[in-house]
Amino acid sequence: MPTSRTPSLLVAVAVLSCGLLWSGVNAYDVPTWWLEVLPVFMALPLLCATYKNLPLTTLVYVGIFVHAWVLMVGGMYTYARVPLGFEMAEWLGLHRNPYDKVGHFFQGCVPALVAREILQRGAYVQGRKMLAFLVVCVVLAVSASYELLEWAAAIALGQGADEFLATQGDPWDTQSDMLFALIGASTSLLVFSGLHDRQMARLSKCQTPLPTSEQ
Repeated sequence: MPTSRTPSLLVAVAVLSCGLLWSGVNAYDVPTWWLEVLPVFMALPLLCATYKNLPLTTLVYVGIFVHAWVLMVGGMYTYARVPLGFEMAEWLGLHRNPYDKVGHFFQGCVPALVAREILQRGAYVQGRKMLAFLVVCVVLAVSASYELLEWAAAIALGQGADEFLATQGDPWDTQSDMLFALIGASTSLLVFSGLHDRQMARLSKCQTPLPTSEQ
């Protein structure tokens, strides 16, 4: 299974690399672009380095690919200026561009799958209810860490952080960001757990499982 996916994953890496170049060249605000796409720069080398010994499921790789594009588009336009967000605002009758909420939804959805795979394949958790609980806890920790990063950026950059924060005048933006991450994590667990389990089972047949806490 891992070997058969290699060509597709190499194409995905090439596409993401081109996407990074495209979004960077056309970035509305370069410092904001760097802040928004930094997770992509961190994830790509890590995924390539671990693919041979610890490959992840196809579902997780696809989720990371889609999430990376959400980040790159948000970084290129800045979240408050993404054209799709303006169309969504018109469809839904909103007074602000909601694309940042799309980003935070994926910030919950995709990390939930990653955390679930690591915890389950490594046998760090016993019981599906405890697994789901800890996955949600991990997602909320990631979301809170990101909000702290935004706070630090606001202090360090002052008004220069406005594009990165994308609050658009909403005093409850931080809380709603975390809510959408929670919704994303919950949706991921409800919709993809069955598929995720089947893919992990197939992967375990042809690959050494993740190291357990007892090893």
